Amino acid sequence: MDETHEALIASYLESLRLLRAAVAEMTHDQLRARPVPGRWSTLEVVGHLVDTDQTLCHRMKRTIAEEKPLLIGFDADRFAAALPYHDADIEEELNLMEAMRREMARVLRSLPESAWSRPAVHSQRGLLTLEQIVRLASDHVPHHLAFIQEKRKALGLSS
Repeated sequence: MDETHEALIASYLESLRLLRAAVAEMTHDQLRARPVPGRWSTLEVVGHLVDTDQTLCHRMKRTIAEEKPLLIGFDADRFAAALPYHDADIEEELNLMEAMRREMARVLRSLPESAWSRPAVHSQRGLLTLEQIVRLASDHVPHHLAFIQEKRKALGLSS
């Protein structure tokens, strides 16, 4: 595996530590609070991250195993509205995400270099390679950490 792909996998795994740190020491009520009008709670953000990771792992595996699979997009706001994110246990959610990412990292590390350019077709984004899907997954948690920090600040918590 080349250094670029190993660094991408390392970044994909490192974001788990950053997410854990972002929600550390938040109480049950703080995790469920919506201190910023019109925004999800921290627990809803985590639920979204877990659901998206499940989808992205499936997409990566399909891209590895199938010939140019069709990947269907989903509406994250509808998931947040319909699924009981506030009933979730934060530790269970984080553990699930960690297990999925560790398993996916193992799969990615086992691939020949040529697999990283395997294509898939996303219903909204168009043609994507496996590398692009992994990059989307790697960037997703850091993107949402800013929203969690915004909530922490609004709740008077340290960053």
